[in-house]
Amino acid sequence: MAKITQVLQTPTFKKAVKKLQQNQKKDLDKAVNELIENPLLGVQKKGDLTFLRVYKCKMNKQLTLLGYSYEDGTVTLELMALGTHENFYRDIKNIF
Repeated sequence: MAKITQVLQTPTFKKAVKKLQQNQKKDLDKAVNELIENPLLGVQKKGDLTFLRVYKCKMNKQLTLLGYSYEDGTVTLELMALGTHENFYRDIKNIF
């Protein structure tokens, strides 16, 4: 597995990050760094969400889902969505 050379953010992800508090951003940075080290940590989804991998992490003691895609050929980690479990998958289907 090659090292990640590029990390992209979708507009949806950027908007979610803007709403976070400083301590939540630290938790997010930690989770993103873990994904940069090993992009296969997240679970590959099935069906019409096959493009998506989801990594579960704690932010402010609350379980948060980090949706991303990873392509080994281009070595790109694309951060797509961030949120709690409630309506996460439904909202992702509506966006992408």
